[in-house]
Amino acid sequence: MSAYRLFPGLVALCLGALAARAIGLTAGVNHLLVAIALGFALANGPGVPDRLEPGIATHKLWLGAGIVLMGASLTLETILEVGGTVLLVVVLVTALTISVVEALSRNVFGLADRLGSLLAAGAGICGVSAVVAVAGAIRAREDQIAYAAATVLLFDAITIVVYPILGDLLGLSDVVFGVWAGVSMFSTGPVVAVGFAHSEVAGQWATMTKLSRNALIGVVVLVYASYYAQRGEGGRPSVQLLWAEFPKFVLGFIALVVLASAGVFSPAQQTALENAYNWLFVLAFVGLGTEIRLDGLRNTGVTPAIVVLVSLLIVSAFSLVLLVILFS
Repeated sequence: MSAYRLFPGLVALCLGALAARAIGLTAGVNHLLVAIALGFALANGPGVPDRLEPGIATHKLWLGAGIVLMGASLTLETILEVGGTVLLVVVLVTALTISVVEALSRNVFGLADRLGSLLAAGAGICGVSAVVAVAGAIRAREDQIAYAAATVLLFDAITIVVYPILGDLLGLSDVVFGVWAGVSMFSTGPVVAVGFAHSEVAGQWATMTKLSRNALIGVVVLVYASYYAQRGEGGRPSVQLLWAEFPKFVLGFIALVVLASAGVFSPAQQTALENAYNWLFVLAFVGLGTEIRLDGLRNTGVTPAIVVLVSLLIVSAFSLVLLVILFS
């Protein structure tokens, strides 16, 4: 795609980021949440003009770049302090989420098996990305993919609003709130936004926790593909599919953590990188806001939404209690 086609949308993202910063400073609210609100207002008000869409669609690239640069502000020592515990929580809560959604879908609400599996993957791993990855491995229908993706986006929109409020009301510590958001929310963008809205430390832990969950996508795709293949109803995932769906920015993030741990970056360089990733996040969240479209959310099926809501309530309550006990 030519730079000329991207330019108008990139300008819109930059203007939105500047406006979000200004409004945040003036009104005393978090600028990342303001950025999402501005994108939401554009998409659901006048709409995103066609000429802006290619540039605005790059917001996922800026989010990934920001996550990579964030690695420079962390060290292996910091991560390893509670890293083992967090990894155990990630695996436990991910397994619980997938199990609860599958059980509710099949045994309580009678949803089609594949739709339930897509909902479980989206809620358990990384939102719409996991829905699409698993859909390719189990040969899900287009309407099932659409219902699952819309349901995930609905709860992304809800949790962006609800989690910061709950974090403040409950007086959660930075680490507990960050890990809680990372293990129980769905998509990477909302997790990062909510974490940094709470605090810088919470944002870092939310991001690291979510990256750990995202890295499980390959395992989940293999499990689902094997299950449906044994029933004669699915395909066998290729190495290319697994690599295509693996979040590459995880590798960049780890690389910068290693470099920071080795003392490669001076304090001035770390400050510059921190400023860079903060601005990249603002750009990304303006674009993220445009993805939350009311027309699409209205098309969410009631039953899939109820399944995911019940699962979210169970998993978020369980994980919060567990984290408070572990980190109190």
